[in-house]
Amino acid sequence: MEEKINVEELDERIHKEGLQIKKIADEISNVVVGQKYVIERMLIGLLADGHILLEGVPGLAKTLSVNSLANAIQAGFKRIQFTPDLLPADLIGTMIYNPQKSDFNVKKGPVFTNIILADEINRAPAKVQSALLEAMAEKQVTIGDTTYQLPSPFLVMATQNPIEQEGTYALPEAQLDRFMLKLQIVYPGIEDEKIILDRMTSKEKIKTKPVLTLDDIQKAKDLVHEVYIDQKVKDYIVDIVFATRQPEKYGLDNIKPLISIGSSPRATINLTLASKAYAFLQGRSFVIPEDIKTIGMDVLRHRIIITYEAEAESLKSDDIIKQIFSEIPIP
Repeated sequence: MEEKINVEELDERIHKEGLQIKKIADEISNVVVGQKYVIERMLIGLLADGHILLEGVPGLAKTLSVNSLANAIQAGFKRIQFTPDLLPADLIGTMIYNPQKSDFNVKKGPVFTNIILADEINRAPAKVQSALLEAMAEKQVTIGDTTYQLPSPFLVMATQNPIEQEGTYALPEAQLDRFMLKLQIVYPGIEDEKIILDRMTSKEKIKTKPVLTLDDIQKAKDLVHEVYIDQKVKDYIVDIVFATRQPEKYGLDNIKPLISIGSSPRATINLTLASKAYAFLQGRSFVIPEDIKTIGMDVLRHRIIITYEAEAESLKSDDIIKQIFSEIPIP
């Protein structure tokens, strides 16, 4: 009987907090048109403490979406344009010599904020991407001999342009694995495009208004961790991830030659956390298998390294993931 009361209480709290978080999505939608998928996934990353990689052609409001999110929750925001001549010090900061005092002062870089927009991240060389790696993984950076904690929340949202290869540096697999989600953004529909035309050519510019505080976000994040996930659903998640490593054990012999490297344990962790956040946004206090399937593509697509054979057949990791989800039994 006590357990039932607790569940009902949790449902009520999640419903209440979910309505608060919905205010963020509504406010961003006032500025960003036709990107409901992107807005929802950004909220998942925010609630589950997961970094996001946004991939799409120019002009799809990637930068505007991230900036609008920061404004809506009154978070610190910095946009860093990644270029081939960017240095690690430009990102994390450096030691500045003070001749008057004959010592060094620390000048902190733009990474010391809540939300970082790493614009066109694949245009910077490996040493700059590596500098971002510690910040993403450990929520801290080292300048000189001292390690500094980054503010909470700390979220990296990086964009990359898939249509240009000249002058770009492919992200290392280790860094790709640090991103909880990889989103593939598509063009808006005709009706949305008409709304965009009217809004962006109007004299009055719509701006995002603050609707919540960082304290409100922390309360919601704490509640996301309380979302229940049954052992059978946990086993389902593990089976999905293991099928990317040992597909033959799940009757998927045909995709074994297509996978060079399967997903790491971070995939298991992030799929669980993202599914909890997704269930929370749906107003539920528990995760169902459909949540895993809904969010799974975004969690797994950048964690599977395909073989040359797969590339020769014009297959992508998305095609492999779809087959895995279609073959693994749902609990």
